[in-house]
Amino acid sequence: MIWSLLVWAAFGLVAGLIAKAIFPGKEPGGLFVTMLIGIGGAILGGWIGRIIGIASDGRVSFLSPRDWIVAVLGALLILYIWKRFIAK
Repeated sequence: MIWSLLVWAAFGLVAGLIAKAIFPGKEPGGLFVTMLIGIGGAILGGWIGRIIGIASDGRVSFLSPRDWIVAVLGALLILYIWKRFIAK
């Protein structure tokens, strides 16, 4: 259980950092918020990816390029929504 949480936290932090590096401008928060953006992006991206048939079955793997792409795209979507509708 604790190992799973640590894997999600590390995966989320890296995915959030990648998304923040790709998306220009001022983003919200520090490392903790970046981690939450990445975790949320992995969840959102995985959900959308499963609907359209490109994501895996819900298990996250550090070695799967598809999981990284889906997580970063989900985090980018969260950052876009934040900048478009919340941070005005």
